[in-house]
Amino acid sequence: MADPVVRIPDAKVALSTASVYPESTATAFETASRLGYDGVEVMVWTDPVSQDIEALRRLSDYHQIPILAVHAPCLLITQRVWSTDPWVKLQRAQAAAEKLGAGTVVVHPPFRWQRQYARDFVTGIWRMANETDVRFAVENMYPWRYRDREMLAYAPDWDVTKDDYRHFTIDLSHSATARTDALQMIDRMGDRLGHVHLADGSGSNKDEHLVPGRGTQPCAEVLERLARTGFDGHVVIEVNTRRAMSSAEREADLAEALAFTRLHLASALKVPRP
Repeated sequence: MADPVVRIPDAKVALSTASVYPESTATAFETASRLGYDGVEVMVWTDPVSQDIEALRRLSDYHQIPILAVHAPCLLITQRVWSTDPWVKLQRAQAAAEKLGAGTVVVHPPFRWQRQYARDFVTGIWRMANETDVRFAVENMYPWRYRDREMLAYAPDWDVTKDDYRHFTIDLSHSATARTDALQMIDRMGDRLGHVHLADGSGSNKDEHLVPGRGTQPCAEVLERLARTGFDGHVVIEVNTRRAMSSAEREADLAEALAFTRLHLASALKVPRP
């Protein structure tokens, strides 16, 4: 005979500050605290507060919610944030993480037109990872598509498992856009999976970042696998709420995402009775 036992991994569930856009970074801290998230991941972008370490520290202290990760400014709209030199951006992201007590820096692979950066990226990330306790978790991306045309926008590759990194981030919205199997990608990442961006997608050409459970990605299965394997990284809700008609509707989406995540991280195991 065996009784089911619920096992909940040590993974903390955080809210990406990008999830409240077009509202502010400050709003993300308030929302995460009120809804019961374990922490936040700061997306460093054009909001001046997201770039200001002291302002972020004050928000963290005021709302009593830790900053668990820093997402380096890797987007097209952040090309001039924290310098135009991509290595300087990563150095500043590392320094911010260290000062704020965040354990992870999330980084995208380079754009193909960043030729020198792309050429040195894998060895450079290893070099930086060897200089700090902060994890540099490189995130899977996707091909860019327009109608029936496809462009490979990232180098060395959008599928980061084709290269050798110490830590990975899996993003399920990106796996949907890439039309790749997220569970197989996690298998390839193995014990180097250090960070999760949880969102859903339908496989369209757009990077949708739907609330988990509203698309076709195996969000529940991924969370249950994390629970079974004792995953101790962070699970970050990174969803698109731009279409929310009000702050209340946005908050309801973020509460639903948190409930979904906590439910599926609670994995029922069968263990023998003593």
